[in-house]
Amino acid sequence: MVGAASLLISRRRALALAALIAGLVVFGAVASRLPGLSRDGAILFASLVVLPALTAPAWLALPLARTLDWVLLGAVVTAGLAGVIFYVLGVDQLANAAKLIAFILFGFWFLSLFAELWWLALVAFVVPWVDIWSVAFGPTKYVTEEKPGIFEGISIAIHVPGETATANIGPPDIVFFALFLAAAQRFGLRVALTWLSMTGLLSLTLILVYFLDTSGLPALPAVCFGFLLPNFDLLWREARAAYAARGQEAG
Repeated sequence: MVGAASLLISRRRALALAALIAGLVVFGAVASRLPGLSRDGAILFASLVVLPALTAPAWLALPLARTLDWVLLGAVVTAGLAGVIFYVLGVDQLANAAKLIAFILFGFWFLSLFAELWWLALVAFVVPWVDIWSVAFGPTKYVTEEKPGIFEGISIAIHVPGETATANIGPPDIVFFALFLAAAQRFGLRVALTWLSMTGLLSLTLILVYFLDTSGLPALPAVCFGFLLPNFDLLWREARAAYAARGQEAG
């Protein structure tokens, strides 16, 4: 039996998480009034400072991924409703924080649908190609180009000093980031390297958006390959073991 205390986030971690979320809210509120950066400086700041700060809550909240499924789902609904209320009231930075929390917790809950590690590995191989198609030809392209207000309303804003415009990262990117990070914890993979790899590749994607002078690039390849690369040997071992077990059952 797992003790209830082990399911709760530590006080130090909770304080760090609260401080980080508060910092993101305050920074988002004052970013446009801060001294501006050069174009190169702005993209580097967004990629190397703000984006890691947006993925860090998933790391700090990771112990919550062990919480009961119905508790997680209730927290997702609560955070989601808070985000809607803040958005309607025009409190954009609180809405941004609530959406971020909701997407992270949903990713943690999403893990409950995966009984085997090799299922997640398969998803990580398939999802990037779906995202590439969606951004190039599918619903993501339609929403971002034809209904930009919808995308801005549901996505997470990435602020930089001196700018009112923001870069944005979509809900699936945060959800899958949290899913794979929680999976790394649950299945004994390399949690720290997984966070670093996914965050690093997301930052690289944001930098490529700037250098390629495009309106956006699919981010799920960065998340998925960021999960696969540091854990490939462990995932391969698990896949082989699952295949061997199925062979024995069939025999």
